[in-house]
Amino acid sequence: MLFFTPKVYIIIDFHCPLSSHSPEAAVSTSLFVDLLVDYLNAYAYDAQIAGLFYSIYLTSTGFQVCVGGYNDKMRVLLHAIMKQIVNFVVKPNRFSALKETSVKDYQNFNFSQPYSQASYYLSLILEEKKWPLVEKLQALSKLESDSLAKFVPHLLSKTYLECYIQGNIEPGEAESIVQEIEDTIFNTPNSVFKPMSPSQYLVKRVIMLEKEIKCCYQIEGLNQKNENSSVVQYIQVHQDDALSNIKLELFSLISSQPAFNQLRTVEQLGYITYLSLRSDRGVWALEVVIQSTVKDPSYLDSRIDEFFKTFESKIHELSDKDFKRNVKSLIDSKLEKFKNLWEESGFYWGEIEAGTLKFDRVESEVALLRELKKEEFIEFFDEYIKVDAPQRRTVSVQVFSG
Repeated sequence: MLFFTPKVYIIIDFHCPLSSHSPEAAVSTSLFVDLLVDYLNAYAYDAQIAGLFYSIYLTSTGFQVCVGGYNDKMRVLLHAIMKQIVNFVVKPNRFSALKETSVKDYQNFNFSQPYSQASYYLSLILEEKKWPLVEKLQALSKLESDSLAKFVPHLLSKTYLECYIQGNIEPGEAESIVQEIEDTIFNTPNSVFKPMSPSQYLVKRVIMLEKEIKCCYQIEGLNQKNENSSVVQYIQVHQDDALSNIKLELFSLISSQPAFNQLRTVEQLGYITYLSLRSDRGVWALEVVIQSTVKDPSYLDSRIDEFFKTFESKIHELSDKDFKRNVKSLIDSKLEKFKNLWEESGFYWGEIEAGTLKFDRVESEVALLRELKKEEFIEFFDEYIKVDAPQRRTVSVQVFSG
């Protein structure tokens, strides 16, 4: 019994290629999911009393259903959710209310912090089939309940399911649950669902930036009254690879605090300042974020470059003792045990969702860390990260205050 509790965690991923082929499809899919959540609120209290929880949320390729808790009542709740999806109808009164809420949510993005806006623009640059909010808002304003009612069968007519089940459950029972899900979705009379072959599976990809060229995207902030400007400097490094991963993680560990100290504490450029790792669809990168009321984004970006230039000597002069200490710290963090079933499930599902399927990731990366030489780490920095590195791929997204 995992973590000494009779609990199970189930994820059902509905891959629907038609969910994002246009701004109209994207907002229609989003509203479909909102309505599902709204309809299922009737089960929320009873589920909580039974020690169960569930969630339904939008993904970039469709939507996901998550169910967790004590497994003795799990199948009853799961069946109710699947039936609600199969028998979905648009209720005009709820459609109007949730559409109004969605419109307000899109409009409220104009008042979000500039660093959030910069991150959003970066995602538009990097991701395929990512639609601008202004186009989605225009599509949403024209969407009517009868249009959504026609769209949903079209959306679900091509569906590919992926299921993940973990916890206190026998393999045979898990297979039985998957079979029940498939029967309910695909074999219920009058179901609009049609199975999609794996060859039609929608794979989201990230744009590869050009090396040795620093791209820059500048735009005015959406809220003219916000005095903050922001920059996100994104350094794209590599496709998921165990050896490159540990080198980049090690650099992030070594540099994140010095970056904060220099840019935030010493230069006082902005309250929101950080350097962190980023992974999009298995593409690993570094990003440095600063939000400031005292300097414009171009200046902030130049100070990030200056930090990397100055920090170059710190990397080259890194002592063997400090190198080994940081390697040990990274190993220790990787070897920390999962705190609960949900955390463990999150790791395994993350591998499935990203398509990497490296379930032995921790063991393989720790083994590589134990063998990593300081010289290899420095070579990696010189090749991919330093300002004039031959393999450096960078884009700077700059949001200017009003």
